[in-house]
Amino acid sequence: MTARYTRPLQDEGLGLEEIGGKGQSLARLASAGLPVPQGFHITTAAYGAFVAKHSLRSRIGAQLGDLSETGTPDHGADLIAALFTDQTIPHQISEEVVAAYHRLGSPPVAVRSSATAEDLPDASFAGQQASFLNVVGDDQLMVAVRRCWASLWTARAISYRTRHHIAPDTVSLAVVVQELIDADASGILFTADPVTGDDSMIEINAAWGLGEAIVGGEVTPDTFTVERASGGLLHSLINTKTIMIRPAASGTAAVPVPTDRQDAPALTERQVSRLVDLAIMVEDLFKDPMDIEWCRQEDQLFILQARPITTAVHPDPWNDSRSGDFLWTNTNVGEAIPDVMTPATWSMVQVYLTDAMATASIPPYVGYGRIGGRIYLNLSVMMTLSGAVGVSEKRYRSLTEEVFGRLPAGIEIPPVKASRLAVVRAVLPMGLHVFGEARRDVKVLDAYLAEHPVLCDRRRAEIAAVADPVELADLWITVLNPEFHRVSWMLSAATRSSGASFITTRKRLQGLVGDAAANALTAGLGGQAGQLASLGLLDGLELLATEEQLAERAASARSYRELLELQEHRRSVAWAELEQRHPVQARILHHQLRGLAKTSRDRERARSEVIRYFWVLRAYALRAGELTGLGVDIFFLDKAEIVRVLEGETISPRLIKQRRKAYQGYSALPPYPALIRGTFNPYVWAAEPNRRSDLFIEGSVNEADVAVRGFPGSAGIVEAPVRVLGDAAHGAALQTGEVLVTTITNVGWTPLFPRAAAIVTDVGAPLSHAAIVARELGIPAVVGCGNATMRLSTGDLVRVDGTAGTVEVLR
Repeated sequence: MTARYTRPLQDEGLGLEEIGGKGQSLARLASAGLPVPQGFHITTAAYGAFVAKHSLRSRIGAQLGDLSETGTPDHGADLIAALFTDQTIPHQISEEVVAAYHRLGSPPVAVRSSATAEDLPDASFAGQQASFLNVVGDDQLMVAVRRCWASLWTARAISYRTRHHIAPDTVSLAVVVQELIDADASGILFTADPVTGDDSMIEINAAWGLGEAIVGGEVTPDTFTVERASGGLLHSLINTKTIMIRPAASGTAAVPVPTDRQDAPALTERQVSRLVDLAIMVEDLFKDPMDIEWCRQEDQLFILQARPITTAVHPDPWNDSRSGDFLWTNTNVGEAIPDVMTPATWSMVQVYLTDAMATASIPPYVGYGRIGGRIYLNLSVMMTLSGAVGVSEKRYRSLTEEVFGRLPAGIEIPPVKASRLAVVRAVLPMGLHVFGEARRDVKVLDAYLAEHPVLCDRRRAEIAAVADPVELADLWITVLNPEFHRVSWMLSAATRSSGASFITTRKRLQGLVGDAAANALTAGLGGQAGQLASLGLLDGLELLATEEQLAERAASARSYRELLELQEHRRSVAWAELEQRHPVQARILHHQLRGLAKTSRDRERARSEVIRYFWVLRAYALRAGELTGLGVDIFFLDKAEIVRVLEGETISPRLIKQRRKAYQGYSALPPYPALIRGTFNPYVWAAEPNRRSDLFIEGSVNEADVAVRGFPGSAGIVEAPVRVLGDAAHGAALQTGEVLVTTITNVGWTPLFPRAAAIVTDVGAPLSHAAIVARELGIPAVVGCGNATMRLSTGDLVRVDGTAGTVEVLR
């Protein structure tokens, strides 16, 4: 007998129109050899034959027409469901389905709906149709199939399709039947952050038993975060898991987790690594970041579902402001690197910063980072380091005014939460090493800087001559990378040779002769020991100019010279005043300023040579793009990835596409504030018409006003009154535009979500029901708060920030 209504699981058939979105995804997984439970498809032809046999299409249309007039989807959906449950499945269909079930061995199965508008790249439709677990026997299988068909017309499915502008007469439903895996542990995995789009980390949620406990928000799962590039497990959060879902005599049931397993991890580190390997294979197959449901039976892993991640927000992957409550500034480095950096640029800048700021870290935090793709320095890390060696916050602010500008009054610098002893232990060995290296390097600094321009010219010529990709990779490893470290160390040596002497000397001068005279005495210090590199640019332009250009530029050229002469005159007057008023101090300071003049010159020369070597690195990247065929897309790879590509590895085009999208998105935004405290979403900030461009502080200046914190579940910020509900049965009390606050949510709460301005839960994680549905609907959500129902009351006016994971009480 030729199969008309079923297909083997690995058979895609006619694709989406025949086996639906979920079925097509599982068919691709199975045919690729990935570990998927055995099963088969019941095609949309079976659904169509059932509907035609009982003349249901017109009756469904009539109910939908009544629904649009009355606006009561629940009642209309119940009537449509009854149309399915009251009819029998034609014999030809049931016979073929039962035969496929028997060929499977008649085991307990999972019966899942697979709509033709489901698991799509632009809308996942997660949870809109029904699934039934632990279905046993021919009769129960056919009941489950009929209930799956009816679920195409639930109130939430109808509303969801309406919001996505999908006409009701264009949808159909297939059913996937698979052997039920009696899982020891299950969970969800995201290959990119569903809120920010960050694909540098892979996050796994895991809990005991079947996965419905996580999806339904009934348990706060373990969380494992894995770095994509290295495959290393960065951190694990093991939660107490008191219940799990297990197969029961009929369907499933929640049962207690044995006491000795409640606080135990649901995955070993080795199992996490294997699961990540599987996830990357799935992602490569679909060429999209993926939301994957998985399970584990003993040590065997299975993929249960895989769908593209859908998120309504702009991807915000390059944002270190999410690492903690820190104060960031770009008032210094932003001048040197004002633009959004590509991954190639940032990976090179990190080499330079690691060498030049080797002691500016308190592991795992460093003194620099990216916010919205732009470079910032972490003042919290630097102040905490200074405090560990006895520098007070007041003194630190005074010393750094010259570097970062004066901080506005009342702006707190939140310290890094680390003991003084821990900071000293972490920094002291590196500090001693760095200062030792600086004393060594400063002795050869002049000779090195003099020879460096010729070296750079030679390297660019060598790069241009390389014709073999592997040879270029070897040149990076053996020559370019070590030389780049070397020039960065030289800048460190030039900078550290004076320590904070310039700042302290200037402060002394201000106290002796005032700000104006101090400025005159310290300005243009490099001129006392050789011209500053930056001023050499003006001389160079004159040398290159024609006689006509010189004539046209005469006025401005005289201005340049006159400014130098005026500055020298001011310096002479200031010296005379200082020698007259403070003769002893003047002799001491004169000697110190002569030393600082050389330091100032050396620092600028070294900085210029670092920039010169960046041009060598740019030539290397461009040549790598030529030799690999990637062209300018090479800049969307980091330095390690560039080497791997040169050595023959293939980098996913999807990865490059995502990074290009992130880069273009950030680049379209206006420059960010110079000072940023806390989590900063550049897209939310840019959309605010009355935004401040000088300062951003998360929430408010008084961080104590933040009453509740949890996981960022769904991005967005909203201010609205609270409605605390203990049960979905009381959902009628929720008014449109209120913030729904409850302990947990499951599928039964979904009809309330469209009325809510935001969702806040005590239990859950970014991959739980509340977060997933909220993201699909574009509603801000903060989940897993632990204390939301205790700290918030109905009627409170709150500010919910779904990106930061905070709830602030306004009134």
